[in-house]
Amino acid sequence: MSIALTFCGAAGTVTGSCILVEVPRGDRRPLRFLVDCGMFQGSKTLKELNYGPFPFDAREIEFVLLTHAHIDHSGLLPKLVRDGFGGPIHTTAPTRDLLTFMLPDSAFIQEGEVRRLNRRNAQRGKPEIVPIYTAADADACLDLMRTVAYEAWTRVAEGVRVRFWNAGHILGSASIEVEIAASEAGEPAHRILFSGDIGPEHKLFHPDPDAPQGMDVVVCEGTYGGRTRERVTPEQRRKVLAREVRAALDRRGMMLIPAFAVERTQELLADLALLLHHGELPKVPVFLDSPLAIRATGVFGAHAEDLEDLKHLGEAAFLAPNFHFAETVEQSKAIDRFKGGAIVIAGSGMCEAGRIRHHLKSYLWRPDTTVMLVGYQAPATLGRLLAEGADVVRIQGEEVEVKAAIRQIDVYSGHADGEGITEWIRERLPIRQGLFLVHGEATALAAQREAAIAAGVPADRTFVPELDERVEIPAGGGQIRRALPTAAPGRRLRPETVGGQDWHNDYARLTIALRQALEHAPDDAARKRLLAEMARLLG
Repeated sequence: MSIALTFCGAAGTVTGSCILVEVPRGDRRPLRFLVDCGMFQGSKTLKELNYGPFPFDAREIEFVLLTHAHIDHSGLLPKLVRDGFGGPIHTTAPTRDLLTFMLPDSAFIQEGEVRRLNRRNAQRGKPEIVPIYTAADADACLDLMRTVAYEAWTRVAEGVRVRFWNAGHILGSASIEVEIAASEAGEPAHRILFSGDIGPEHKLFHPDPDAPQGMDVVVCEGTYGGRTRERVTPEQRRKVLAREVRAALDRRGMMLIPAFAVERTQELLADLALLLHHGELPKVPVFLDSPLAIRATGVFGAHAEDLEDLKHLGEAAFLAPNFHFAETVEQSKAIDRFKGGAIVIAGSGMCEAGRIRHHLKSYLWRPDTTVMLVGYQAPATLGRLLAEGADVVRIQGEEVEVKAAIRQIDVYSGHADGEGITEWIRERLPIRQGLFLVHGEATALAAQREAAIAAGVPADRTFVPELDERVEIPAGGGQIRRALPTAAPGRRLRPETVGGQDWHNDYARLTIALRQALEHAPDDAARKRLLAEMARLLG
């Protein structure tokens, strides 16, 4: 019996995690289920996939296995429900609790962005668009959540059972072991392990990632393939944070920290609270400007018994006298009264949405501002453009000069680095049929493939699948067969358009360069010659 995997997301790119699994059932329709159903982030070309149809029929999906709550793994679940899915979504209790806030918040963002875009479209004579999904779709999705415990087998369909293992990435994150029986006697025909996102060793709040060995197939993330991160203790991590904060405050400006609402924000709050308590930082105002992060912090407090560093502190670990939680829009706008000497933590972590964009628009042009990036920045996102040294960026349709100091630290990463991923793979050996590397940029995945081969996975069993690639896995250790659709709808994007910047980014750079050239031209005659030459090229 051969089963099939189709990589419907996070293949050749970091976001949009979604794998379709198909299991034959004799004369009946094959069993079809998903592992994750995440949102694409990055370039506009990539994000447009969120609005398009799924490369499968949502009505035929019988259940979903969800590794964790991050939107690039869970964010299209409401769309799946809107398109006709009605089965259970199996995940851990903390993941369900986080999504109680995260999915409605995502719907709110979709609806707000579409309202603004439709106002512009109306002015330009363009047709209206509809949100990817609505708050009602998010609520319907939450009703389908079914919780599972770590390291306990759960029967999810006839002949299929699963076991969730702590992945050490964020609260509730899991690697998922799937066992598919070959006969009524229950002998396993296929054992597959989906890594989800793997956390680093000695991460705040979580034990080291764990999972079984001796799989037929392993699907593993490779976000930081080829990169080695300095190992730091909690004390060393806090020293790095304290050094950056003190340097920012010495500039007498604002310190802006774009941060993911789940896990990264709570880690920052816990470390800041400790540094302030021990007098290692001045007692400046610290604003958490994210309703979602505020609610997520409550979930962390409720699950404190599951977190290694919070068992006896609970929500108090995230509190200090000078912490201020800005829930309302009015409270968020009031932060602009500060011109310096304050810290603002706001989402999103890649600067693609949320209140951080408002603050960046207000402060990026000030040379006394510091922006500290503390997480992965996907290609073509505003965060990535800042990290790469852009002089001018576009925010909400307006050009903003970047005069702020842009800092980037890697001590809060929720992902294992290249060496950590390689060690995780080594601990899973033997892998009998195939290792598939996903959830990474092309260069990172290529580097991780070489590292996996060096660690003992045969080269002819180590794969880097493309977006929408389908593979057939025979029972009994046979050779994996790969097939890639040649055209839409089966194949939505070619590899060269999946990762990196797209023509929208090129257009933005061109318009900025043209404006700057016109501003610096010596006179109007030179400006007219430049514009005439541009018109000739377009003509």
